[in-house]
Amino acid sequence: MSGNGVQVHGTVADGFEDVREEFAAVVAEENAEPGAQLAAYRDGRQVVDLWAGDGMTGSTLTGIFSNSKGAAFLTVALLVQEGALDLDRHVAAYWPEFSPDGTDRLTVRELLAHRSGRIGVDGGFTVEELADDRVIAERLAGQRPFWEPGTAYGYHALVIGALVGEVVRRATGSTLQQVFEERVRAPYGLDVWLGLPESEEARFAPVRPMAPTSRQQALLDMNTLPSDSLLPVAFNRAADPSFSVVDYANSRTVRALGPASGGGVGSARGLARMYAAALSGVDDRPAFLKPEAVAEFTRREWTGQDRVTGETDHFTLGFETEGLRYAPLGPDAFGHSGAGGSEAFADPRSGLAYGYTRRRMGFPGGAGPENQRLVAALVRASVTA
Repeated sequence: MSGNGVQVHGTVADGFEDVREEFAAVVAEENAEPGAQLAAYRDGRQVVDLWAGDGMTGSTLTGIFSNSKGAAFLTVALLVQEGALDLDRHVAAYWPEFSPDGTDRLTVRELLAHRSGRIGVDGGFTVEELADDRVIAERLAGQRPFWEPGTAYGYHALVIGALVGEVVRRATGSTLQQVFEERVRAPYGLDVWLGLPESEEARFAPVRPMAPTSRQQALLDMNTLPSDSLLPVAFNRAADPSFSVVDYANSRTVRALGPASGGGVGSARGLARMYAAALSGVDDRPAFLKPEAVAEFTRREWTGQDRVTGETDHFTLGFETEGLRYAPLGPDAFGHSGAGGSEAFADPRSGLAYGYTRRRMGFPGGAGPENQRLVAALVRASVTA
């Protein structure tokens, strides 16, 4: 199938033909970069596997930005389920250097909910520092929080994976990346990587920057932000030399080390399969999360406005509140978007697991608006198929 000269490849299950039509319309639009993938599972069975774009295949890998956080939080949920981590234990009990004066009573639960206040460091990070979660954690341990820990929340965009990862390392003796590889990625055959081996480099396709419109550029200009805005801190925009999220995603050092906040690599197939494996199981393997763990991590314990992004009721325990973002989904749908426009989630109500990636870097970032159309088409098809 093609539209406006863009060829769509792949397959859909019977009843999901309209999803293919919607994907074809998305990639054919005038301003869309024709390099995208879409995959979905229902109750553990793949029902959508599509791709389009010059040089793209279903197995092409690209930088998935904050979809990496989803992989990290699924791993943490598994460790909590097994009793290796206690959500209500103080972070400092695992990591004493996190609170050298002993005054920080932040719990692991609050840390996962972006409530630590340690959203960045004075002066910012270099790309090389952001590639290494151990370095990030060490610098953050001595950083003053930007609000009193536990009293508010705000998106820890580039550092949450390092903070949570250091707790995992102290509790288990293994890095979060190692646990993900050994307990999640390898057993379930996922094409999602927190640390891409050299042997997989040939499949990697760099993210392509797209010049922002004048309106988008205004959103990116720090001079237009209120003087007390925390966006420049959380998104490392005050760093010297200046920080480029595209360069970060395309850096081999970042890909190799796989920082859990945003340095992962994957495909739509891999992202959808990851959430299907967590929710329903795949290929006769049972789900690696029990319903009780899913319920724990998808419950909205705190409400209010995100101090960094301004969003309302932005997070559960790490995961974004996908049921608020996409009206057709259930209230406990959970996952995480990526700065390039990608999206990935599981919806317990419908049994759907979704993955969407694209090579075009959107501005100002976050899930691309086309996901609204694709998700709606997928849910409609799942009801009638």
